Amino acid sequence: MKEIDRKPSLMAENNPDNKNLKNSIIRFCTEHGADIIGFAPASRWDETGEVPPDFRPRTLFPPTQTVIVLGIGMPLPIVETTPSIMHKELYDTCNQELDSLAFQLVRFLNRQGWASSYFSRDGYGSLKLLKKRMAAAFGHVMAARYAGLGTIGMSNNLLTPEFGSRVRFISVFTSAIVEGSPPLDKDLCIKCLGCVKCCPKKALTEHGKQIPAEFNKLACAEMAQELSRRRCYPCGICTKVCPVGRDRNLYKQKGILKKYLKESEALAADPDDPEYRSWTHVRKYGAWQPGEQEGEKE
Repeated sequence: MKEIDRKPSLMAENNPDNKNLKNSIIRFCTEHGADIIGFAPASRWDETGEVPPDFRPRTLFPPTQTVIVLGIGMPLPIVETTPSIMHKELYDTCNQELDSLAFQLVRFLNRQGWASSYFSRDGYGSLKLLKKRMAAAFGHVMAARYAGLGTIGMSNNLLTPEFGSRVRFISVFTSAIVEGSPPLDKDLCIKCLGCVKCCPKKALTEHGKQIPAEFNKLACAEMAQELSRRRCYPCGICTKVCPVGRDRNLYKQKGILKKYLKESEALAADPDDPEYRSWTHVRKYGAWQPGEQEGEKE
């Protein structure tokens, strides 16, 4: 597992207990399944002023000195089948693993005398509620950015060097003072506009390739609600098509953006197009097809 950490601070150099604690956290999270981990001082939210005060760590947990952000990557071949039952179950599994990881880390820190808490990976009870109030009480995207794990892309997702945007996050708040990871100083987004062009709801509007794109949250939530009725929520097209991430090297997928860009048109012309057979086969089973669920009863 890679820990985003470059230049030690003077505090960490002069405080062996701080170093020991940080190393023990990294070791604990690695052993419990985290793929990436970053550390952000709670003061970064105050210093940047980008996040409204009510949505900052110390509002949720006043003793917070450090936010520990944990990430688990989503295997690219399964993400590519979206919308499908396989993608839904992958999403659910990542969420469960993250909640368990954060819970165990909080217990680990509490046992050592550091008051700690965490904020769950989503933070809303239903898509209907999300449409009414288009936000969670805390944002993991900004937390992960402040923790040096990546940069925000055109899609409004966080892009990481390891997985692009195919990664889920959770945040742990602790009273322990742990050296922060420096934020990345170079945008990872290459402005290919794949996420803008492939979004089925046209929820992203780019303005001169300015990052991030204008995001229609309601349109995105409506798509998620539609897929939820079909049992294949969430959408995840923007995470699927993003060309950033070393996971593409593992699966030898350079230049695949062209395949993504022509997918809708190709399948409209021929639903059995052999180039997409591995994806369309998975989509046929375990979830309702468009219009199929109407009038059906469980």
